[in-house]
Amino acid sequence: MRFALHYKEIGRKYIVDVVSLLFVLLFIYAAVSKLLDFETFTVQLAQSPLLSAYAGFIAYLVPTAEIGIAILLMVGRYRTLGLYASYLLMVMFTTYIFIILNFSDFIPCSCGGVLEKLSWTQHFIFNIVFILLAGVAVFLFLQKKPKKTFLILATLAFFGIGIVTLLFAFSEKEMHRNNAFVRRYIPHPTSVLEMYDLKYNSWYMAGINSGNVYLGNVTAPLKVLILDTLLRQADTIEIQLDNMHLPYKSVTIAIGNTDFFVSDGTVPIILHGSKTDWRANTFYKNLYFTAATPMDSLRLSIRLANARTLKNSIAVIKNADAVENNTISGYELPALVDGIFESDGLLLWNEQLQKIVYTYFYSNRYYIIAPSLETVEQHTIDTVTTPALEILSSKNLGRDKLKGNATIINQYAATYGDYLYIKSKRLGKNEPKDMLEEASIIDVYNITTDEYMFSFYLYHQGDKKLTTFYVVKNTLYAIMEDRLVKYHLDNKFFNPI
Repeated sequence: MRFALHYKEIGRKYIVDVVSLLFVLLFIYAAVSKLLDFETFTVQLAQSPLLSAYAGFIAYLVPTAEIGIAILLMVGRYRTLGLYASYLLMVMFTTYIFIILNFSDFIPCSCGGVLEKLSWTQHFIFNIVFILLAGVAVFLFLQKKPKKTFLILATLAFFGIGIVTLLFAFSEKEMHRNNAFVRRYIPHPTSVLEMYDLKYNSWYMAGINSGNVYLGNVTAPLKVLILDTLLRQADTIEIQLDNMHLPYKSVTIAIGNTDFFVSDGTVPIILHGSKTDWRANTFYKNLYFTAATPMDSLRLSIRLANARTLKNSIAVIKNADAVENNTISGYELPALVDGIFESDGLLLWNEQLQKIVYTYFYSNRYYIIAPSLETVEQHTIDTVTTPALEILSSKNLGRDKLKGNATIINQYAATYGDYLYIKSKRLGKNEPKDMLEEASIIDVYNITTDEYMFSFYLYHQGDKKLTTFYVVKNTLYAIMEDRLVKYHLDNKFFNPI
């Protein structure tokens, strides 16, 4: 019996030692990775929707805490304190990831060493495992005081979750409230017609025409899901490129009536193909761009950054036999403070009006641009004309970045006929903040008469929130995370040409 107890005690000590060593390796590696590239780590924190206001302080606090806890774990007399501290820190990290995944307006890039290779969901699971390891190690280390140990762990969990939640509540995140404008809401303008389970939340609208809905996938860039407009029959195809060996990073597919385009602004090439064989050949090359939208089978509108003026421009390109080093003229997007970030936005093509529509993300401006680049500036009902943006410069990254607390005015948009539909996250006068948890606000503008028409709520499907949408005549197709929902727009309110 005495030998059995002895081996049992050795087993407990061995488990505690192994868990402690794992935490030491994790914290030391993570801390050193942050400190070796401290500037990048600070920039990443500054882009966080939760931590941007405290980035400077937290950039020093986190690696310091990780090293301090590792030291506690290596000193026998302080190991209990080290295990409790490890548990608390992992609870706080996990709470942060949970809030980012479920409540954040956007998901920033991850921070810290090899963990950058993990997705946010994988990172969340990784942290859960280490929380359990810390809890087990504490119980084994203090086996004679299980009730007290459980109470301390529960208190630490409550404290850690509370601290991160308070950071989220009081951080310098975007302000939705703006009492300077009043919306006109219309009653029951939409009704759900069909719904399709996409199973994954990585799909985006690639086009709707020829009796089909086409969806692209950000995680499988050359895969296309084809649905009939009743959302009952589905098929998938794989696009083939004539050059598969370029370093593609952000492939986007746009599908028209008979053909399609494949573009990736990080690679100076645009490819074009026919829907008969789904093979794409080089259409235009030697031009870097940041957004592209097909106008027809021969032309695309693009947004590109001028390296000399550091401002965004809108241009129209044709095949032109993919001439090398050809110069193109463009319309330079107005910006008062910063030419790149201030004029960042969404590039659309209105086929019915034969106009380019460009909406700014961070101000109330949008532009109606003819193919000849004649431009008309119009405004939404929001009052922010000049955004307040914080630009972060990083020598290590080699480029500027936008701080993560920038207020988004026009989050997403679609256009058809005379109408421009804009998803806004800004509340007008007397609008209840709780509605943002239940529905998305869609503002409707007549871009022919330059007039705000009305607004309506597009209610979430359970816990599934609107990500993108597309409008064709009196039908709105919305991607609600991993669901595609088809809505009818009431003819009493919507009269597209």
